[in-house]
Amino acid sequence: MADIKITIIDREGVSHEVDAPTDMAMNLMELVRAYELAPEGTIGICGGMAMCASCQVYVLSDDVELQPMEAEEEAMLWEAFNVKENSRLGCQINIVEELEGLIVELAPEV
Repeated sequence: MADIKITIIDREGVSHEVDAPTDMAMNLMELVRAYELAPEGTIGICGGMAMCASCQVYVLSDDVELQPMEAEEEAMLWEAFNVKENSRLGCQINIVEELEGLIVELAPEV
C-alpha cells in the first residue's frame, strides 16, 4: 500500500495537500493532528470516540465515496454546532486508498 494525497483546508482557510498513509490504520482526525493543522487541544478532544465533534469536517469532494456514517457519528453531529449537509467526524473517516484526492475543510472551533 502507498500513501495517498488528501487536501485539508485548515480553520484559517489555508489549503494543505498532505501524504496520508494507508497502512497505519489512521483516521482523518489523527492525520490532522499528525500534521499539526489545528492548534493542540482543539481537535480530537475525546480521543476519536465520536463523542465531541471537535474533529468535524466538511467534505468538499463529490467524487470520493466515504464509508457510510454509523449511528454514533450521526447522533454526535445531531448535537454539534456548525453542522452542514456535508459534515462528517474526522475520527470516523479511516484513511484508505479509496480516499485518494479527498478534499475536506475543518469546521470552525466552538
